Amino acid sequence: MNNLAILIVSFNAEDDLDRCLRSIHTHPPSCSFEIIVVDNGSSDGSVTRVRRHWPAVRVTPLADNIGFARGCNIGFAQTQAPLVLLLNSDTVVPSGALDYLIEALISHEACAVAGPRLVDGGGTIEVSWGPMIGPFNELQQKLLTWLHTRGFPPASALVTHRANQVRFPDWVSGACMLVRRADAEAVGFLDERYFMYAEDVDFCAALRARQRRILFTPAAEIQHLRGRSVATDPEATALAYRRSQLAFYAKHRPAWIPALRAYLHLRGQMPPS
Repeated sequence: MNNLAILIVSFNAEDDLDRCLRSIHTHPPSCSFEIIVVDNGSSDGSVTRVRRHWPAVRVTPLADNIGFARGCNIGFAQTQAPLVLLLNSDTVVPSGALDYLIEALISHEACAVAGPRLVDGGGTIEVSWGPMIGPFNELQQKLLTWLHTRGFPPASALVTHRANQVRFPDWVSGACMLVRRADAEAVGFLDERYFMYAEDVDFCAALRARQRRILFTPAAEIQHLRGRSVATDPEATALAYRRSQLAFYAKHRPAWIPALRAYLHLRGQMPPS
């Protein structure tokens, strides 16, 4: 049995997926591993290209786009590896990154999940960890991210300082998340009510409810070329975000649902029933 399963859920990301797989094969982990690609009904030739260029990769082609959480759960069912890495197709793995991430998680027995430092194509740090989603935390996180991405020096200095420290936040990004399979099984894997967005925060919340910790480690750094989904279909992406936001608040912050609905109606962003 392999020690690590690398699970990639992909949708119409042929070039990104090929780049991601190439980076893994160029900079593989030192442990035994397998790669599983769950393709969410892509129409761009992704499956054919993976099978042609990467025959060792196990591909599960789905007829439709069933979302990230369901896709991950299908991938989980195909492996018994004790460690599973959830990895976005729009990531690039540098030399040593996977070994550093694995070592960090193994060295923290109380942690169920480890997330690396994520940077964009230009090396700018992504705010890929944070406190539990709630009205005030969400506003603070969005403001910090907005200021940081626009180069506001105090915000960028704060993000850089935090990203250089080992942290135990409430969540880390599902763009690159290493999880102990036993912990994932214990919480029933990912909640499939989330099609896209918030599933990583919800998953980490379920793990923390079992007194397990979440680890952010700067020892491992992964490049994340984010924003491809937004660029491809911004309207559908915005709709998916709002649906997930409503589902998350209904589950974790039900008292705030009326205010959230009113806010979305006011902005004309309330998803149809």
